[in-house]
Amino acid sequence: MKSLFPMFVKLEGRQVLVIGAGKVGEQKISGLLDTGAHILVVAPNATDLVAKWARERRIQFESREYSSSDLEGKFLVIVAAGDRDLNHRVYKEAQSRGILCNVVDVPEQCDFYYPSVVKRGDLQIAISTTGQSPSLAQRIRRQLEQQFGPAYETWVAELGSVRREILNSGLSPDRKRTLLQSLASRAAFEAELSRQQSESNGGVV
Repeated sequence: MKSLFPMFVKLEGRQVLVIGAGKVGEQKISGLLDTGAHILVVAPNATDLVAKWARERRIQFESREYSSSDLEGKFLVIVAAGDRDLNHRVYKEAQSRGILCNVVDVPEQCDFYYPSVVKRGDLQIAISTTGQSPSLAQRIRRQLEQQFGPAYETWVAELGSVRREILNSGLSPDRKRTLLQSLASRAAFEAELSRQQSESNGGVV
């Protein structure tokens, strides 16, 4: 298989179809909730949490079997139904329409994979083994979660704010570049971490 091209995709305003609303489907839906996508979930039954999301209008849920017409206008589709025949059918129909498809736990029927993700606010680190070993990806994710702790969320947000100020300043391009590189250094992070700890302790170091 050719190498995958890693990218982060904007789903805001796009139509996404999820087939299956059991525990696996619930997990996949959860990862889509904050993307701004319009999520249609089709399944005969749903977990309590999926039903709750539907009541809150965070998703659209239709309690029924999948129909080919469900693919109309969709940007991507996730199949989490655990039905081999349905998996194959949806994948082929999605391919014929040029729709990205992910059949959970069936790598050969996936146009994209769900990576293991470390998320600290706007900082996201994605790990993929191209479906070969999700367990390894999860182990690496746990290691990175320890390396990149919660403090990175605040730091990255502040970096973004300061970056915009520097880019809008009258400094020379070289000076801007030097400042931006120094802000992203380990020393700068440790200084920010020390400041956060001091604030959490009421200013007492």
